[in-house]
Amino acid sequence: MTRPKRGFASDNNAGVHPRVMEALGAANVGHAVAYGDDAYTVRAVGLFRERFGERAEVFFVFGGTGANVAALAAVTRPHHAVVCAETSHVNVDECGAVERLAGCKLLPLAGAGGKLRPEQVEPLLARRGDQHHSQPRVVSVAQATELGTVYTVEELKGLAEFAHREGMLLHVDGARLANAAAHLGVSLEELTAGAGVDVLSFGGAKNGMMYGEAVVFFDPALAEDFRFVRKQCAQLPSKTRFIAAQFAALLEGDLWRETAAHANSRARQLAAELRAIPQVRLTQPVESNAVFAVLPRDAIARVQERFFFYVWNEQTSEVRLMCSYDTTEEDVRELAAAIREALEG
Repeated sequence: MTRPKRGFASDNNAGVHPRVMEALGAANVGHAVAYGDDAYTVRAVGLFRERFGERAEVFFVFGGTGANVAALAAVTRPHHAVVCAETSHVNVDECGAVERLAGCKLLPLAGAGGKLRPEQVEPLLARRGDQHHSQPRVVSVAQATELGTVYTVEELKGLAEFAHREGMLLHVDGARLANAAAHLGVSLEELTAGAGVDVLSFGGAKNGMMYGEAVVFFDPALAEDFRFVRKQCAQLPSKTRFIAAQFAALLEGDLWRETAAHANSRARQLAAELRAIPQVRLTQPVESNAVFAVLPRDAIARVQERFFFYVWNEQTSEVRLMCSYDTTEEDVRELAAAIREALEG
C-alpha cells in the first residue's frame, strides 16, 4: 500500500507520535482495573498536576466535542448561557452538541482574530435576573482560536477577572493549547491556572495522540460531581489506561512542547513561502500551526489535486492550511511549489 502524502487539512490527520505509540504498547500488557482505577491514570494525573498545578482535578474523555460538552454541562444549568466567539468550535463545528446535551444557550459574538474581549461580553449582562432571558454563566474561548490566533496570558487574565467579577466562569477549549503555549514560550500552568481559567478542555489528538482529551478543573469544588456528568455525557472510557498512557508520554519530558513547537515552526515556514507569492494574501497572524490565506479561486482545485486541505470561506476563496507534528520542511516547500505552479498554469 502506498503511503499517502501528508496533507494540510487538519492536525487530526497526522498519525500517532512514535513515543506515544510506544506508551500505548507498554500499557497493553496484562490487565488493569477499568474506569480509571489503574496505575497509568494515577501517574498521568500526577503529571498533569506537575504541569498545571497541584489543585488540578483531571478527568479523561474520548474526544474534543465530548470534553467541551461535559465541561460546560458541569458548570451550567439549562437556563444558563455560554458566551463564545462566533467562529468557535463549540458554536460552528459541534453540531449543536452543547445546546442539546448541556441544555444551555450559546451566545456567539464576532471578534477580531476569533478573540473575545471583556467589553464585548458586558452588554450581554444587561438582562441578568430577567426570567425571560438565558443567564450568562460562562465565557468560553478557544486557545489557540479557530483562526490560529493566540490569547496572551494578560488577555486571558483580563477575561478571567471580568468573568469572576460578574459571577461568571472562564472555560478554555484547549484543543491546541500546546501550540499556544509553545508560541508564547510559557508553561501550561501559566496559560491556565495562572491566568485564572476555571475549567479546561485539553487536547491530545491534534498533538500526536491517537485519541483522547482531558477535562481539567482548577477549582476542586467545580469538579465535585463531574464523574457523574462525564458518565451521563457518554464520555467515561472503560479502558482509561490507554488515554492516560498517551498523556503521560506527552507530558513527561515535555514532548507536548516539542511536537507543538515543530508544527508552529512549519506554519511559520509556510507563511513565509506564501508571502513571497504576489497572488496570495495571508488573512490572519500566524501564531500557532494554522495558516489562513486567500488564493485565486481557479487555482485552489488544482492544488487540491496534490494536497488535501479545506476551503475555509467559499465566498472569499480563503483556505486553511494546518501543519502537524510530523509536517516536514520538504512538505511545505512542495505545497508552496504546487501553489506557484497552479497560479502559473
